[in-house]
Amino acid sequence: MKNGMGSTAFAFRGYNTLNLGRTPELLEHAAYGPVLERILREFSEANSVWVGRDLKLVERVRERRETTLADYADAIVLIVGAALGQLKLLEQFFGVKYQSARMAMGYSLGEVAALIASGTLDREEALRTPLALSEDCIALADDVTLGVLFARGHQLPLDEVHRQYLHINAEGNGVMGISAYLAPNSVLLMGQRDTLDRFNRRINEKVTERLYLRKNEGSWPPMHTPITWERNIPNRCAKMLHTARGGFAAPSPPVFSLVTGDFSYNDYNAREILHRWTDQPQRLWDAVAETLEKGIETVVHVGPSPNIIPATYHRLSDNVTGQLQKSIGMRAVSNIVRRPWLKSLLPARTALLRAPMMKQIILEDWLLEQTP
Repeated sequence: MKNGMGSTAFAFRGYNTLNLGRTPELLEHAAYGPVLERILREFSEANSVWVGRDLKLVERVRERRETTLADYADAIVLIVGAALGQLKLLEQFFGVKYQSARMAMGYSLGEVAALIASGTLDREEALRTPLALSEDCIALADDVTLGVLFARGHQLPLDEVHRQYLHINAEGNGVMGISAYLAPNSVLLMGQRDTLDRFNRRINEKVTERLYLRKNEGSWPPMHTPITWERNIPNRCAKMLHTARGGFAAPSPPVFSLVTGDFSYNDYNAREILHRWTDQPQRLWDAVAETLEKGIETVVHVGPSPNIIPATYHRLSDNVTGQLQKSIGMRAVSNIVRRPWLKSLLPARTALLRAPMMKQIILEDWLLEQTP
């Protein structure tokens, strides 16, 4: 992994229902264990003050006790602590420095982790705000359903999606919204009560091409949606950020924000963007497209059991491969993307053809496969 870091991006995972990943194996590892234990204990101690109890992350990991929605605060600290622990192992045992990468990005909580790793946010205080608001997020999750809205064979009519979910909200029987843009043909929705079902019926009455809704089981904190307005989470977050330490260094490597869909962070605007982070959708597709357009050859996925970002790349790769096998063939595509002069003459989105050649590394798997 040492070579070619200038064409490497790091991608940090966010909250999910499963958050231990292979952290127990890393903690039990003869070489890695002491280093990871120290980091997890430091994170437990630094963040216990924000939740008012001892988090005991090391004990949780050793006992392989998976987090639940009730343990949302524990999950927040565990995900970020495990991610930063993996980066420390990568540098200490293999000499690979995170800062030497071309870029970084993070989905949801992963963006906060990326900003800590990149030196923008104060490590000891970065999680104070999400932890202080975690109980309200748990309460809001009580009746929230998560679902993926997608189209087969065509792009989503996003204007119509926005229009129709606003009509559902205006009915006064629950609020819903887009939580993430996953691809041109799919978005992640979160909605209270039966709003997703009502929206699904309504949108399919308004569009000519059939749209599909796949709902996930369980309850989810409705981050990155207007549901957070019900407990004034965005404004309370902004107020807390006024007095947060850090935020006065541009990230290194640059962090592509899924809030803005661009490399927006500088040496003073982290507070403004993180305020917007609470209720604005995650622009995951913009980040994926950016890595392809920038010539990124390897994406290193950081954190325990990363899922949504690797799945997005794999789905895009499969779609591109399937389409190209029907047309010009993979060898021809490989020749195109390796000729910069030819690529410059083709449309910008031709970069998507590189998806099948993009290497994906799950960092926790890679670490456990190596001999330090």
